[in-house]
Amino acid sequence: MRIANLNGRAVLLRGETALDIARASMGRFGPEPLAVFSDWASFVDWAPLADFAGAVSFDENDLLAPVPNPSQIFAIGLNYKDHAEESGLDYPEHLVVFTKFASALAGPNVEVTLPSEFVDYETELVVVIGVETSDADETQARASIAGFSVGQDYSERNVQRRGPAPQFSLGKSYANFAPFGPAVVTLDELLDPDQLAIGAVLEGPSAVDHGGRWTVQDGNTSELIFPVARIISDLSHIVTLRPGDVIFTGTPAGVGMGRGIFLKPGDVLTSTIGGLGSIRNQFV
Repeated sequence: MRIANLNGRAVLLRGETALDIARASMGRFGPEPLAVFSDWASFVDWAPLADFAGAVSFDENDLLAPVPNPSQIFAIGLNYKDHAEESGLDYPEHLVVFTKFASALAGPNVEVTLPSEFVDYETELVVVIGVETSDADETQARASIAGFSVGQDYSERNVQRRGPAPQFSLGKSYANFAPFGPAVVTLDELLDPDQLAIGAVLEGPSAVDHGGRWTVQDGNTSELIFPVARIISDLSHIVTLRPGDVIFTGTPAGVGMGRGIFLKPGDVLTSTIGGLGSIRNQFV
């Protein structure tokens, strides 16, 4: 299943069509996107039998954040070895956790206004929780997953690093600094959910020296230091994860700071994860 948010309503995507979940289920689920995840077990039973006769074509620009109002947003830092190495830091022994505030959430193809000359990109696998989870082992953690999505963790590095203590959450929470989508994809749709190609292509002024098109990130989620089930399990021993909660799981090497660049007006970044799709952001 591919669950999306089309103009504020929960839909199932199939090919180039969208099925309104509330209408198709006669009001049993939705229309708010979060409602689908709040009754996840029942929804999973219903959705495979949904009649797509009522599906309609849609404009991808009308897709919003698949979960626009999660109760919690977590983000994991330094979770790929090559990214830790490019940052000049040791591999972490425990999860490095921060948050992105909910007002930063956005749909997959939004325009991003740059607040300064020091904005960086980080392509990330995003996990959405489908079952309330606490004190979970890794098997239970995996069973709590509703699905995966493509996300970007944009950062204003000056704010992030300013003292006297780092301001990770503020520096990463400007408007549209947490776009994700195009949909939440259930794991049964993926050949191997633990090995997904992940990368980003930058076009525009920042890529001029590379022929106008530069593959800036190229990795695989199999290279996560803390795999998804471990992330969920470790978090769940401290906090209770709730249906619809969102976890940004970290980024591979190739971020702007590691390459000595920051995003410029006119740049376009396309972030892609195998089996999940792509999101595209233009910067002004």
